[in-house]
This record gives sequence, C-alpha cells and structure tokens, in this order.
Amino acid sequence: MKLGVFIPIGNNGWLISTTSPQYMPTFDLNRTIVEKAETFGFDFALSMIKLHGFGGPSQFWDHNLESFTLMAGLASVTERIQLFATCAVLTMPPAITARMAMTIDSISHGRFGVNIISGWQRREYTQMGIWPGSDHYKRRYEYCAEYVSIMKELWATGHSDFKGEFFSMDDCRCSPLPTAQIPIICAAQSDAGTRYAARHADYNFCASFGVNQPTAVAPSVARLVAATRETGRKCSALLLTMIIADETDAAAEAKWEHYKAGADLEALAYRDEQAADDPSTDIYAQPNRRKILDSIKLPTNQGVLVGSYEKVAGMLDEMAAVPGVEGVMLTFDDFVIGMEQFGTRIMPLMRSRETIMKAA
Repeated sequence: MKLGVFIPIGNNGWLISTTSPQYMPTFDLNRTIVEKAETFGFDFALSMIKLHGFGGPSQFWDHNLESFTLMAGLASVTERIQLFATCAVLTMPPAITARMAMTIDSISHGRFGVNIISGWQRREYTQMGIWPGSDHYKRRYEYCAEYVSIMKELWATGHSDFKGEFFSMDDCRCSPLPTAQIPIICAAQSDAGTRYAARHADYNFCASFGVNQPTAVAPSVARLVAATRETGRKCSALLLTMIIADETDAAAEAKWEHYKAGADLEALAYRDEQAADDPSTDIYAQPNRRKILDSIKLPTNQGVLVGSYEKVAGMLDEMAAVPGVEGVMLTFDDFVIGMEQFGTRIMPLMRSRETIMKAA
C-alpha cells in the first residue's frame, strides 16, 4: 500500500477543536514533516488549498500557505518523495497551472503532480468576486474535464487549440515539456464526480468515515472500480484517514476524547452551512455523506483510526485489503510527533508495507 501525508498547510491541521494542538502553518514545519516522510519511505506528500477558513474560537483554517509555492520550495529540499500541489480551478487558467506544474517538475526532477478541486465552499470565491453561481455545482465536473484536458495537451505537445464550452485556446503554448508524466489526483465522491475521475484522473480519494471503521471505505472504492472498468483507464483509489496513536488503546482514546470535548461547534456549523449549498442528493456528495454516516459530530472531516501502535497498524492493513485500494494519505493530531511515531512504531508492524520495509 502506498503511503502519503496530507501536510498541514492550514493552521491546526485537520482537527476542528480548541483542545487539539494549536499551531500556525510555516514552511519550516512542513519541511520537517516531509523530510520525515521521505526518511521513512513514504511515497508522496500532498498540500491542499484553502482560501477562506471556518472561523470559530479555533480560527480553523483562517491561516494558510499557498499550495504551489509551498511544494516548489519542498521540491528543492527533497530528493525522492513525490509532491502534489492543489489547484482550485476557479482561481487560475489551465495554461497557467500547466506552466507552474512544468516548472515544479523541473525543480523536482519529475516528482510533481496536481490535485484538482472543483470548488465546494462558495465563500472562498465570493470574497474575490469570482464565484460563478450555484449552477457551478451542476457543471463543475464538465468544467474540470476541460481544464484537465487542456493541461494534458500542453504537457504532451507544448500547445493547445482546445475549444470547449468553458475554455477556448488559440495556439496556446507551454514549453519546455515536463520531464515526466504529471499525474492528476482528485477527491470526487459523488456518482458524477467518480465518473469524471475515472475518465481524467490517475488517482481519486475515496470517502473514509467514522472512528475505527477501516473497511467502511469499500462501497466508495467499489464505485470507483466500476467506473474505471467502464472507461478502460486506470484510476487508483486512495484513502484519507487521521491517525491518533499511543502506547496503549486507553492512552490514544483519552487523547481523542479530549479533542472531541473541545470540538469547535461554531466552525463545524459554518463548514456544514457552506457544504449545504450543493443541491446534490447523491449520498456521497459533500453535504450528505457526513449526515448519513453520523460522522458530522466528529471534529474532523475524515475517518479516524484511534488506538495503540499495533492496533492502528492492523486497521491500516485492513484498509489495504479492501479490493481496489492502492494507498492511504495520513493526517495526525500532532504532525511532527505523529510522523515519528508512525515511522518508528507503526510502519514496522504493517503487513501491507512489509516488502518495502525489508527492501529498505
């Protein structure tokens, strides 16, 4: 199973709580985390893009770095690990994103990829006057399909005359060409989004939910597997989960209960109010999946594995055994400590990483 780390480009990482570790994002912090990931043999690191936070007493995600410039900096101080920056498609023309990606490909010597997000939080875009309106929810994957098609054409040939409903290129140029294929990641959960991923992406993040439910991802992964079977392409399933580990189950659970007790209800309410803009009734769409699986009460937006080092390793092996799963991207309550614990105490116990560990 591939391993990645979702680096904390925003303040406080992914715990929406006043009692979780409180910290600001910096290049130095993210460099430390990615260097640890590279040392421990992780396969990739990915940074999100967030342009407007959720507020509340924790000021959740009110403070953020920028994804492409951060990953360019990290590309210059790493040697092996693959790096992914996130593109909010409503903020940049595809030809500019293609050129930025080509530049970081040069810095990293072929270790760069792009995560495409269609945009679900309207406040990120209304603050800049670029929100296209609620119709965007219905057409966003068609928009992304054109966006990615243009980038791939520019990376492959150096020019594009693409003509579509949203974009029109006129002998658009991008040179020099990348030194390696630039993979595309997305995190589409709905039926329409999964079909888009199967046609245009190399990897797609499938939904994980709840606490200590490692195989709950199976239906979402199965949906992606079925969609890729129809397209005849390979789009591999990646999972996103948070790790809260300690020497014993009791110690890890005590930390988790402490974080839950400080859940920032104001920030969570703001998040869910923004998500409710999406009119989709699909059970895997952003506004619906937390409600259905009752994870809306959790102070995070992803599944959580809580327990001893041995227990967490076993649950990750269960995830790896779900048909279609290729990898998992991890977050931690405290990233620096969490990465050290994971690399030294959890990874050596994972059967799904045993071959890689022996090779190292």
